[in-house]
Amino acid sequence: MRVTTHRPFRARLATSVSRGAAALSRATGRGDGSVIGGRLGLIIDPDLLAHLAAGREIALVSGTNGKTTTTRLTAAALGVRGPVATNSYGANMPTGHTSALAKAGETPYAVLEVDEHYLPQVLAATGPRVIALLNLSRDQLDRAKEVAMMAQLWRDALRDKPVHLVANADDPMVVFAAAESTNVTWVAAGQRWHDDSWVCPECGGAIVRADDGVDADWRCTTCNLRRPAPQWRLDGEAVVGPDGNRYPVHLQLPGRVNRANAATALAVAARFGVAPADALPRLAEVASVAGRYAQVQRDGRAIRLLLAKNPAGWLEAFDMADQAPTLLSINARDPDGLDTSWLFDVDFAPLRGRPVLITGDRAFDLAVRLEVNEVPFRHVPTFAAALAAVPPGRLEVIANYTAFQDIRAELDRVN
Repeated sequence: MRVTTHRPFRARLATSVSRGAAALSRATGRGDGSVIGGRLGLIIDPDLLAHLAAGREIALVSGTNGKTTTTRLTAAALGVRGPVATNSYGANMPTGHTSALAKAGETPYAVLEVDEHYLPQVLAATGPRVIALLNLSRDQLDRAKEVAMMAQLWRDALRDKPVHLVANADDPMVVFAAAESTNVTWVAAGQRWHDDSWVCPECGGAIVRADDGVDADWRCTTCNLRRPAPQWRLDGEAVVGPDGNRYPVHLQLPGRVNRANAATALAVAARFGVAPADALPRLAEVASVAGRYAQVQRDGRAIRLLLAKNPAGWLEAFDMADQAPTLLSINARDPDGLDTSWLFDVDFAPLRGRPVLITGDRAFDLAVRLEVNEVPFRHVPTFAAALAAVPPGRLEVIANYTAFQDIRAELDRVN
């Protein structure tokens, strides 16, 4: 099924220019065109995103971590119903959304990853049917909002909006943000990182947890904010739905966090009428997400790439990584945030007992942090030097954003 929507002449012109600019960018090797196409389209028609969203049933996915993966899984699940437009390369601001919808044509559905700062703006422009709220934690505090401020921004934007929320019951900041919404499906998606949610965003009281687990019960000690009862939860390798049935999840993506992302995707898809049993085979087909989790064979090494851009993401990456030689790469370029002090919020102790190599623009900042954590390491100047320094077998690579892209580009050049 495809939906045809009549749009004003300016919107049609802007859509054509957006598609053309994006195609030219791809053809000339300047990128996938997901930003420039949307930027030019919005210059011609500032309301282009709203025009392109009209007539589609839309799900938005937002949070500090896991947006790209959950968006990819949700789009796969919703594909049971028909063609789905999505910003699969992670361009998660309005320019990227505009470009993705323009490129997709007249699809009946769209699943869009949304930068958490832009959620109010994209909510207003697209009128989504469902919004998935994953988590909120510190990320690039040199230029981003403090976590409780972000939770308040979401809460204000969502208040009285006719949209269904699929929200993480294990994150107090998300629960606070969704507290005034009347239509919420709660998912026990977990929260391994607790350091941004010891203080209640509602009243400033202390938050206590039943234990230190990723899906522990929690409550505020001085007000009524507490963990809601989840309708969707993990049970080992399976997802348990609201009907009480267990749905075995067989993913190619590693780690508990991705099973939790799959649970969220199933919960969102269910709001569009997709049965979990129908969606699960689609989720099992997802092997890599914009290069993340990709496995590459090179010189007898099985290299796996993991992206980690903030303290919460690094903890999840340690959980996903095998006990094998591990390369850590850190940059501090503009897309990463220029402040590397967040490294001292990460506990690198899980890396003890394995060979650790470090590289990247800010490798020596990382070296200081590892010394403090008593994790032995070896500095290598390049990715090629890292390959030469480890024996044949598995090599885990954990890198922040531009370091990850540098390593991907190096692997692509060799290919």
